[in-house]
Amino acid sequence: MAIHYVRAALRECPAPEPVLAAAGISPSLLDDDRARVTPEQFTRLIQALWEQLDDEFMGFGPRPSKRGTFPTMCLLAVHCPDLGSALRRGLAFYGLFDTAPAMSLVDGRFSLDMALVDDPDHFLTESLLVLWHRFSSWLVGRRIPLRRASFDYPEPPHAAEYHLIFGCPLEFSAPVTAMFFDPKFLRMPVVQDEAALRRFLRNSPAELLSRRDHGADTSAHVRRLLGAGESGLEAVAQRLGVSAPTLRRRLAAEGTSFREVREQLLRDQAVASLVRGGESVEELALRLGFSEASAFHRAFKRWTGSSPGAYRGGH
Repeated sequence: MAIHYVRAALRECPAPEPVLAAAGISPSLLDDDRARVTPEQFTRLIQALWEQLDDEFMGFGPRPSKRGTFPTMCLLAVHCPDLGSALRRGLAFYGLFDTAPAMSLVDGRFSLDMALVDDPDHFLTESLLVLWHRFSSWLVGRRIPLRRASFDYPEPPHAAEYHLIFGCPLEFSAPVTAMFFDPKFLRMPVVQDEAALRRFLRNSPAELLSRRDHGADTSAHVRRLLGAGESGLEAVAQRLGVSAPTLRRRLAAEGTSFREVREQLLRDQAVASLVRGGESVEELALRLGFSEASAFHRAFKRWTGSSPGAYRGGH
């Protein structure tokens, strides 16, 4: 997770130090635009924020949304026969509270009205869209592909993260903030029950915010194969049953490249190891395929702006 999301989440927090400590995140990382944190750290950060503020909207709404509101909505929704009725029941439940933002569902368009919300980093906007999309996918037991996502504000500096989060065409400075999907999914049956919901809510919805939802896109398949030990563009393309040029084109259409996917994977693996500890920098460099530690040092500095030793020391 980019450090941008840590700073954005903490914007309305009156005492960030204990929240950062609970998440195991060094305050020094907040000053480094290239720093990253692990999904587990970000999950703990969001949970600590909710505990401190007693507000699932993390201080961005005109009034708090008390802890337990989202789980209660989930409990109401999981007993519906299909996704459409589950979402409508969930939105009706939130409509009982005098809190912003307003949310609505029309066919395959889920919209947010953020007019009364002070959300300069658009963190709550992104979080709510992600939560409702991933909760909907969980209810029907399969990822719901988004046709597009629109935002009623200009493209933000961290717009590259939107491609990783939403995995669909994006439109900024649009008339409405919304995500669009095929209405046929509204007729799909809810396949979860209360027992599954209890498991789902153990670390949710915080965990939902910390996981990239690559879904079934090409970059996700490439990342999984590389993570499983496959190497080289030709080998990965062969495993996917396509030619190397076709794989390049598909990745380019998603706004990325084979090299970028590989570098992102290596970066995330390196950050996770340094935060976890127990592995020397030399061992980590060798495991990640670097011929010597100095090459890994240069790459890590390029990825995060810090040396591996300084990054580990900051944690």
